[in-house]
Amino acid sequence: MKKLLYIPVNSKPENMSTSKTVGREFVNRFIARNPDYSVEELDLYNEYIPEINHRIFNGRGEPVTGQQYNSLSEEDKKAVDRINFLCEQFLSADTYVIAAPMWSSSFPSILKRYVDCVIINNKVIKVTPGDATGLLGNKERSMVYIQSSGGVYPKLFGGKFNHGVDYFHDIFKFLGVDNFEKILVEGVDKPNIGKDEAIKRAIEDVNYVVDKLSSDALIRI
Repeated sequence: MKKLLYIPVNSKPENMSTSKTVGREFVNRFIARNPDYSVEELDLYNEYIPEINHRIFNGRGEPVTGQQYNSLSEEDKKAVDRINFLCEQFLSADTYVIAAPMWSSSFPSILKRYVDCVIINNKVIKVTPGDATGLLGNKERSMVYIQSSGGVYPKLFGGKFNHGVDYFHDIFKFLGVDNFEKILVEGVDKPNIGKDEAIKRAIEDVNYVVDKLSSDALIRI
């Protein structure tokens, strides 16, 4: 069975979070269309995401092993074990869905901490002297980035504000994931749009992306 890894990124409960609300709608509709998928959820604000420090990593982005691991404190061993788990969980997914708010033209810092945990040398990337290559192109994978924002940013200026979208497009492309889709939930704080209307508009994009990525749609083509 294929796996969708759903990563919501907001400290608010789902009924108060616009990005989580749209993220849940996407996951539910995608699974309804793709019964060959299971869902694994990783709510970053309710999970242990270790901070990276020099004690637990070798120089080329690999968690320590063997005698180096054995010499660590129990706290650092816990961090290494968790990083290895998160990386294996990440590798096992076929579709990634991240739902996050725009914060300071970017995204919550815990999401970057998670990315640093899972991009491990010789598992997710291959680092050689002077070069690095993504290793996720070994099977068909897709990535969907759902971003909520208080304002609306025209395409002309979107690149100046949607740094989260650009970052995840670029990083997943580098890792070997060619299928990237974005769903923007914009205008949440604008008087002429507001939260409910922003969600309603985003659901139209949810349906479009679900249809585009669904296995039965691919069969029809």
